[in-house]
Amino acid sequence: MTTPIRCALVSVSDKSGIAELGASLARHGVKILSTGGTAKALRDSGIDVIEVSDHTGFPEMMAGRVKTLHPKIHGGLLGRRDVDADVMLENDIDPIDLVVVNLYPFEQTISKPGCDFATAIENIDIGGPAMLRSAAKNHADVAVVVDPSDYSRVIEEMDNNDGAVTDALRFDLAVKTFEHTASYDGAIANYLTQRQAPEGAYPRSMHLTFNKSDDMRYGENPHQSAAFYTERTPPASTIAAAELIQGKALSYNNVADADAALECVRGFDEGPACVIVKHANPCGVALGDDISSAYERAFITDPTSAFGGIIAFNRPLTAELAAHIVERQFVEVIIAPEIEAGAREALSAKPNVRALITGPLNGPTLAGQDFKRVGGGLLVQDRDQGLIVREDLKFVTARQPTESEINDLLFAWKVVKFVKSNAIVYCKDGMTVGVGAGQMSRVYSAKIGAIKAADENLQVEGAVLASDAFFPFRDGVDQAAQAGVTAVIQPGGSMRDDEAIAAANEHGLAMAFTGMRHFRH
Repeated sequence: MTTPIRCALVSVSDKSGIAELGASLARHGVKILSTGGTAKALRDSGIDVIEVSDHTGFPEMMAGRVKTLHPKIHGGLLGRRDVDADVMLENDIDPIDLVVVNLYPFEQTISKPGCDFATAIENIDIGGPAMLRSAAKNHADVAVVVDPSDYSRVIEEMDNNDGAVTDALRFDLAVKTFEHTASYDGAIANYLTQRQAPEGAYPRSMHLTFNKSDDMRYGENPHQSAAFYTERTPPASTIAAAELIQGKALSYNNVADADAALECVRGFDEGPACVIVKHANPCGVALGDDISSAYERAFITDPTSAFGGIIAFNRPLTAELAAHIVERQFVEVIIAPEIEAGAREALSAKPNVRALITGPLNGPTLAGQDFKRVGGGLLVQDRDQGLIVREDLKFVTARQPTESEINDLLFAWKVVKFVKSNAIVYCKDGMTVGVGAGQMSRVYSAKIGAIKAADENLQVEGAVLASDAFFPFRDGVDQAAQAGVTAVIQPGGSMRDDEAIAAANEHGLAMAFTGMRHFRH
């Protein structure tokens, strides 16, 4: 335990909670040094402060760019009480025991539409990070607070320890400070390197900051440790931002599968939709007149795989459907924009079922970047936001698809995007009837999808088929025809496209090219 806090330096851009902290410091007889708007806010709350310029004997200058960069400030922060006391005394440097600083809002500034470069540069804080780092380095003697949510911790400890704070709290706050300044500098570096990069190019360096949301019992397998890290402000309607209203903490595999289910279901804005995912692959996807019929149609695609799966909806979950699901099947996670009060009560009968609320799903695709860790490196790419509408389709066969087939082709194309490659999806009347995923040969994916449909007594006859990439040989088209499909959608672009088209014509199939591939690894 150090001596009580006698002098504090307070300079914040975020004024929330500062009056309460200031009042607590004043109650303990702490001398408060402050600057500009913070000093005014404290005075307006009836708290006495000393301007930093009065303390240092130097005025703020250069439009506020220079105000705390002074030996009387940094000497007071960095001075070791048991080593540098004589030097501090000789140079009239008083120790500063507490620093409360948060930085110019750089990230908020650059996120505003129309923010110009000059404005961004002026919102790069210099004195703030310098004070924070000085105080955090000397945490043996100095407490440093960068987050208003920590004010209460400081107040409580001062109240309980005659104006002092514990060693453990100072160390924790110091670590948090270095995390904050690292993230702050990373945001600046990302902004500047992106401006430096040629248009459309990736920057020469990338600085990523994620905060731990949860420790997990284990990773993909029980012998692997794991944790879940999220962006500091996760986008709305994502897994990272979803609210868990019931059930155990999400496991590593739960998070991965739930993310796949949510991203797939958000693409169906044409009506109520249900996606059931098992081991990161959709095993059943369907549209319906309402959310209950969508679930029924998705479930019958593959009831076996749906056992222990993840179920995602794009409409609120009703009480009737929630009760039906938990009676009918074992489910790991249910995700919906909202879960009605009656549905929450129904789910409570199975307390281990994890229930997530996302809020309104924002758009058919999620913007941003995907990351894949490899040995010694990181692969970075834009998220697959590729969308196809009817006008994008190129019909390449003698037989043109019917309106019903076109609707099913577009539906199947939305689904196949989320199936692991090589991916084949059979669909009919707005629902999947068979899915073949993750095979080394595309023709085997086609065979597996047809076998799964037959196993569930679903009719492939009259269905359509989607392939995430082109058919390298005609055998995939032959397999589709043998299974009974009437139309095929695929990217095209193979050296043997003519063979695939000829095969489709021989079998009387309609075929559409999208010009877009959807590999998923």
